[in-house]
Amino acid sequence: MAAYGFPCADAEMDAEPVGVCAGSAHAVYFWLRPLYAVLPGVVAVFDPAGGRVWLLPAHHRRNGHCRSRGMVQRLDCRIIKFLCRHCAAFSFCREVVELAATRLIALHKNKGKSVAACLKSRTDYAQNPDKTQQGELVSSYECSPLTVDEEFMLSKRQYELATGRRQKSDVIAYQIRQSFKPGEITAEEANKVGYELAERFLKGKHAFIVATHTDRAHVHNHIIYNSTALDGTRKFRDFLLSGLAVQRLSDLICLEHQLSVIEIKPYRERQKRTLYPPRESNRDKLCAIIDNILLNEKPEDFEAFLQKLEQQGYEIKRGKHTSVKGTRQKRFIRFRTLGAGYSEDEIKAVIAGEAEHRPYQKQPPKEQPFHLLVDIQAKLSEGKSEGYARWAKRYNLKEMSKTLIFLQENKIGSIEEMQERVDAATARYHELGDSIKVSEKRLAEIAVLKTHIINYAKTRPIYDAYRKTGYSKHFLEAHRAEITLHKAAKAAFDEAGLQKLPRVKDLDVEYAELLTKKKAAYPDYRKAKEEMQELLRARRNVELFFAEEKDGTEKTKFR
Repeated sequence: MAAYGFPCADAEMDAEPVGVCAGSAHAVYFWLRPLYAVLPGVVAVFDPAGGRVWLLPAHHRRNGHCRSRGMVQRLDCRIIKFLCRHCAAFSFCREVVELAATRLIALHKNKGKSVAACLKSRTDYAQNPDKTQQGELVSSYECSPLTVDEEFMLSKRQYELATGRRQKSDVIAYQIRQSFKPGEITAEEANKVGYELAERFLKGKHAFIVATHTDRAHVHNHIIYNSTALDGTRKFRDFLLSGLAVQRLSDLICLEHQLSVIEIKPYRERQKRTLYPPRESNRDKLCAIIDNILLNEKPEDFEAFLQKLEQQGYEIKRGKHTSVKGTRQKRFIRFRTLGAGYSEDEIKAVIAGEAEHRPYQKQPPKEQPFHLLVDIQAKLSEGKSEGYARWAKRYNLKEMSKTLIFLQENKIGSIEEMQERVDAATARYHELGDSIKVSEKRLAEIAVLKTHIINYAKTRPIYDAYRKTGYSKHFLEAHRAEITLHKAAKAAFDEAGLQKLPRVKDLDVEYAELLTKKKAAYPDYRKAKEEMQELLRARRNVELFFAEEKDGTEKTKFR
């Protein structure tokens, strides 16, 4: 949970907190109170849970001017070291603990929205009834949860009237997110802890709300406080390391409430994360739920199947293509897009007992192919450093090893064999590409011809009437669009040399056959393209590798 610290809204911390150990920490604290009142560079806080008095170096002002940060830090450290050196009851203690997830976040004004609208959206999210048990887990200070955004705006208007200054930055409020260990604290207690944190951190100078969310596995607080003070004379100063100050204060409060803390470890002793849990997509989750319903629950019909999905929290959209949407999804998912075995017709066939459902098996990630080698000499001539050259050598060795494995798997043992395979793959690729282009060209011709035939048939009565009128200009002006379409269709027929127009049904049959042929050729075309590209990369890598080896041998020979 957060590192120790005791911030004031008008004090800043520059150095690590220093603990003070004594036989009676409480007595030391009260003995120290008149002392640190005289020494403005020190703030002392008593920790009853840990039995310690903490001395904190703090920035302060003199004669209305803030002193230099470096000078204050040096002075504060000298004061603390003097106390520890001349008093046996004091000793340095740099054991710091950290609170799980306590964070101070500045809330900015969104572009294109007013300050009032931004405040309302932020506070509405924090007070979401679905997350706060219908608003029961929302508490506030000097404001009402129902009108918190309006009261924040009133303070900002008072600030402008009192000071005559307008806000230069786009920070409208601040949010503290405070998380707790799952199962360690109730939602009501968490709300009280959050309220205490805001009260002690802000010292009653800023209005705030505390909203406790229970929609996740861990209970967490959203504390939103106004950037403008209650009296309308000042703004909250987001001082240096203020986020760390909030964390440390939160940790102290957690210790007082007997909540767990985590000891912070040095960087070298921290366990690095190397394994990451597999991430389940919305589609994978939906497929798993469908598998469970079809295999275990056995619905009577498709409507019963949809009702079971609704019981799992999915929204159903019925229509031409049935689709579903989960609770946290933005878009609907159609059944036919889930893959083989999950379309609407296939699910209906399984329910009717006409087919057997086979659960979706997630394919392992495809191994990355090898890439082209780096031309080190060319890169060095462009101005690359020797460090880049060392990296490029290691990279080339890895990619060359992948290339050799590829050559062994494809049983290529010489340059001549590789060239033959490259020529064959290139010829195959161009052959399939040309056949697809011919099909696409004919498909386009059929589409245009079909359009002209339909237009010709629709406009023929009007053109015949136009011809009977002796090509009247008045009739032409009245039916110019139809006559133009008729003439364009006839010109297209003459250009194609058609003596007899084909039937539209015959064209539809030919179009469907060509489209099927084109779709069937695409997998082979993509496969031929990948094979050709891999062979070309392998040939290029082999040529570059042997060229570098030859250059290295020649340089060694001349030396």
